[in-house]
Amino acid sequence: MAAPQIAAPFTLGAHIEARAEHPEVAGRTVLLKDDRSWTYKQYRDECVRMAHFLLGRLGKIDESRPGHVAMILENHPELMFLYGGCGYAGLSLFGVNTGLRGEVLAGVLNQSRARVLVVDQRFQDDVEKVRGELKHVAPENILYVRAGDGPLGGTELGEAVTREVGADGGKLAPPAVEVTPETPLMVIYTSGTTGLPKGILNNHLKLLAIGMAVSSNLGLGQDDVGYACMPLFHSNAMFLGFMPAFWVCGALSMRERFSASSFLPDVRRYGVTYWNYVGEPVHYVLGAVEKQYGGDLAKLRAEVTNDPKNTLRWAVGNGAAAPDIERFMDWLGLEDMFELYGSTEAAISTFRKKGDPRGSVGEVTDAAVQILNERGESCPPATLGPDGKITNYAAAVGEICRVAADTGLFQGYFDNPDANTSKYRDGVYHSGDLGHILERDGKRYLFFDGRTDDWIRKDGENFSALQVARLVQEHPDIVLAAAYGVPCEVSDELVMVALKLRPGATFDPKAFFDFCEDQVVNGGMDRKWFPDFVRLVDEFEYTQTEKILVRNLKKVHFDRNRLPNEPLFWRRRGDAAYKPFAAADYAELRKAYAAAEKLDLLDR
Repeated sequence: MAAPQIAAPFTLGAHIEARAEHPEVAGRTVLLKDDRSWTYKQYRDECVRMAHFLLGRLGKIDESRPGHVAMILENHPELMFLYGGCGYAGLSLFGVNTGLRGEVLAGVLNQSRARVLVVDQRFQDDVEKVRGELKHVAPENILYVRAGDGPLGGTELGEAVTREVGADGGKLAPPAVEVTPETPLMVIYTSGTTGLPKGILNNHLKLLAIGMAVSSNLGLGQDDVGYACMPLFHSNAMFLGFMPAFWVCGALSMRERFSASSFLPDVRRYGVTYWNYVGEPVHYVLGAVEKQYGGDLAKLRAEVTNDPKNTLRWAVGNGAAAPDIERFMDWLGLEDMFELYGSTEAAISTFRKKGDPRGSVGEVTDAAVQILNERGESCPPATLGPDGKITNYAAAVGEICRVAADTGLFQGYFDNPDANTSKYRDGVYHSGDLGHILERDGKRYLFFDGRTDDWIRKDGENFSALQVARLVQEHPDIVLAAAYGVPCEVSDELVMVALKLRPGATFDPKAFFDFCEDQVVNGGMDRKWFPDFVRLVDEFEYTQTEKILVRNLKKVHFDRNRLPNEPLFWRRRGDAAYKPFAAADYAELRKAYAAAEKLDLLDR
């Protein structure tokens, strides 16, 4: 069914209020989690309670005491109540990545200047380790969301809200706070090439407009149900999961974290009709289905593809390989799967539709979007040979940029003028992504070709190669390290490090693995940063300014044909140590890349 018309100002609180008062929408379900659900009216009441609670905890709000709230949460309903509460109260919600640890975590929280912090019970020990370093949040304003049976490190959020505001939000009017479409609503962190992750500003207008656009492209209606198993502190789940469902008065089902084995049971349980993904989870779901059915395609067709309880019709996201897209659509009986290109900044975006060239991320409809080479010149479109391969790859591939006097939906980085200047300079928005254009029938189609040397993109998230190298270099036997992204057969990139050891030191594969694991558990390393490949070098190549020539390392990656005698090591999922990467391993790996139609990534 088509969504009812909702007339409201472009602010989140106004749109929640309008849905809660609409006779056809108020009683409809908006959130589902386990055995619980919330109607639009109930969601409104929870958000209004949260708004009053947050304003009470924050007290006076001014330039020196900002209305900033931070969260370190997996996908709990409380996250959505915080989001709506900040919308009503005109506050800014800072979505902190749950993988941050140590000084990076403390640095992000301090940079946010958040004065209320809500923490998932699973991460309370990580917060406790940096509590003494936090400059802006008082100990009593660190609140917890229960996620297990163990003791909480402090006050439970729900209990505090009930005690201080009351249990019935229906008796409360929204706070008397002026909120405009331009009011910042959510700061979502991404990683830059240096320093701390950068917070991207997202105001009410941007978030609602994205919900409107995505739901229109997908053709969603009020009976559609999204499925958020990607983290809601990240733009993928918020932009492509909740906001489209909310815009059409549909529903969003939630799982705290992604589980490949739980995917199909959740689809059936909640009546999921569309799913937002980032890269590798598509591959993992296919692996779980294949494992369950062991190649019995007839049984798979009967119990998955044609199962009446399988209501899944669409998937939308980025980073999935073309063969995985085709197999996912086939096995799960999808009507379509929409690959797109975009980032949290949202200055450039495309949306693949049926009939678009295979492997593309959609048509470029914004004339300001160009592919620029290192000299700032526009790259020519790709030309294809008889075999379908690009014949002018070096000339056609460049940075995806937007040449315009404005930055589209990008509203800048929070409290980071240097990052703003770096991202948008001399009238050009620089994405930091590589791509090429294929022209067909007068239309321009975008193909994503990876990251620039200073960035690594894995599992749909961008992070600093320099940050990885710095953490690895803390190993006592490592004199110098470089980190870089290398081709992945599934999606985005894998992480590779090149290491120069101190004189007399030898590389211990198990000890280095354990060191990285300790950096994840007790240091500042996110698990996604854990190196997949290791190369040992006697010496690096340097530029004239004494910088490591990373592009030369990246070019040969782990290619055993080009590095026949170099000491290389690797790990796979589930390994507890690094192991030598032999020529036979590379030959087998090439078969996997060929099956995923990504062999060209290894041979460039």
